[in-house]
Amino acid sequence: MENLDKYKEIIIDGFMTTGITVGKALIILLIGWLILKVILFVLKKVLKAVKIDALGDKINELEVIEGKKLNVNLTKIILSVVKWVYLLLLIIIVAEVLGLTIISEELGNLISYLPILISALVIFMIGLFIATLAKNAIKSMFKSLEISGSKIISNLVFLILMIIISITALNQAGIDTEIITSNMTLIFGAFLGAFALALGLGARGVVADLLRTFYTRRTYELGQHIKFNKVEGEIIAIDDISMTLKTDQGKLVIPVKDIVENQVEIQG
Repeated sequence: MENLDKYKEIIIDGFMTTGITVGKALIILLIGWLILKVILFVLKKVLKAVKIDALGDKINELEVIEGKKLNVNLTKIILSVVKWVYLLLLIIIVAEVLGLTIISEELGNLISYLPILISALVIFMIGLFIATLAKNAIKSMFKSLEISGSKIISNLVFLILMIIISITALNQAGIDTEIITSNMTLIFGAFLGAFALALGLGARGVVADLLRTFYTRRTYELGQHIKFNKVEGEIIAIDDISMTLKTDQGKLVIPVKDIVENQVEIQG
């Protein structure tokens, strides 16, 4: 009988201890949740005061892919990061109170990894911003020089930069990129070899055509009257490969090569 009473006391004490522990955990959760609401409310007001979304709008103006733009809401991103980091910390505290050390240790490892992950994401976003600026700058430069191929070359530069940036971000995140780097080295080597071969075999003609087009656009203007091979007319169009004249007999299309390599009289 005494043993039965003793076991009853042990069971009751165990339930009471467990109940008190669970009660403490629930109170911590409740207080922590209320504190989280206050933190998010204050942080949202601060972000609104510093106009963080104005920076997001500038980022969203960048055209990453042809016809596609980013849709970044910095306020939501920052609030979400703060919320989930706080919740993880709160769960760790509750797990410690409940004696669940395995859970608290694993979540602690996850939280210690978060700064590395966030820094990798920041590197990727900054790199994306720089690569987009470089792409737009190259495209604008080619258009200002009136050289064709701006879209292909700018997108190629963007792709190469994004590959380098992605590998850098993965390295920062602690991911082994040795296999990727080795393969990319082979791919880049093959690409550069093919480019050099193409440059040696056929680039002279391409460069000559570009120079002829550049010379023609800089020398002649729309509306000018010229005389070419005893034909007089008004320049009404100049493109990459030809010039169009309006003559008394109609329109005459002349290859840019013929314009550059023959004598042309500018009449006005």
